Amino acid sequence: MRKLIRPDLSEIKDHLTTPKAFRARKPIPPEQTNAESFYYAKQMANKTRMVIVLKDGEEVRGTIEWYDKSALKVHRQDAPNILLPKDNVKYMYKENEDKSQDID
Repeated sequence: MRKLIRPDLSEIKDHLTTPKAFRARKPIPPEQTNAESFYYAKQMANKTRMVIVLKDGEEVRGTIEWYDKSALKVHRQDAPNILLPKDNVKYMYKENEDKSQDID
C-alpha cells in the first residue's frame, strides 16, 4: 500500500512570499486616452467659440460641429462651414469673448 505524501503548507507559503529576483514589467500605457474625444465633446456641447490655428498660420474661428479620427467640421458665422483635416491644425484655443482686454 502506498502512503500519501503531502507537502508542508508553510514551505509553500514561504516559497510564494519570497521576493522575486526580477521586477515585473510595467504595463504598456493605453494607446488612446480618450482625452481628445472628451475635449471635443465638451466644446461641442457648450457650443464654445474656438480659434483654430492652421500650420500655415491662418486662423479659423467658429464652433466645432463634429469630429472624427482625421477631421473637424467647424461652423462659422461669417463664412461657409469648413472641414479641416486634423493634420493641418497646429493648435486651437477658446475664443476670448471678453473684449475688455482690447486696449486702444
